[in-house]
Amino acid sequence: MTDSTASQTALEFWEEFYQDRDQIWTGNPNPLLVREVVGLTPGTALDLGCGEGGDAVWLAREGWRVTAVDVSATALRRAGAHAAEEGVADRIVFAEHDLAQSFPEGEFDLVSAQFFHSPVARQDERTKVLRRAAEAVAVGGVLLIAGHAGWPSFLEHRHDVHFPTMDEVLDGLAFDADAWRVETADEVERVVTGPEGQVGTRSDTILRIRRLG
Repeated sequence: MTDSTASQTALEFWEEFYQDRDQIWTGNPNPLLVREVVGLTPGTALDLGCGEGGDAVWLAREGWRVTAVDVSATALRRAGAHAAEEGVADRIVFAEHDLAQSFPEGEFDLVSAQFFHSPVARQDERTKVLRRAAEAVAVGGVLLIAGHAGWPSFLEHRHDVHFPTMDEVLDGLAFDADAWRVETADEVERVVTGPEGQVGTRSDTILRIRRLG
């Protein structure tokens, strides 16, 4: 975390992040989410930190009824426009939440936290939100957590940021082993392209955990 980000709230940081450019993400869903969700029976889904809506729109197209939340009103406006363009706006409810302060009500068949990293949040705050996310999973449902395992290989100047391992995430969740089953715990290396056209690799982790009762 830099000195400039240390004094920013989550709202201030992410609003500045999204207002910096007209579009940040491609609009496509995260590949690891697609890999893990294909084959699940569609139901209700909660998309945490939905950004510009790529995952939420894909889930809605697949038949899910989605609640998509983000702290940035700018990101949510773009996500809403994307959903309308794709004809799935009636299947998605967008809501503004600083998840460290407030959380959507209800239980969901799928709770997704994709790359839930923030330079303005402490590790204990992230763990607290993920525990709350687990509480929102309905019996028989799935908690899906994807994260970066490190920086892209082409990045020379790397900030002092700790990327939690899968074991650290699971330890932080402190699950009752009789109530949850880890179905996927995988680290995947993928090819990535940087903002200046640099090509390299980056490793990501994915956890799919099912609530048994």
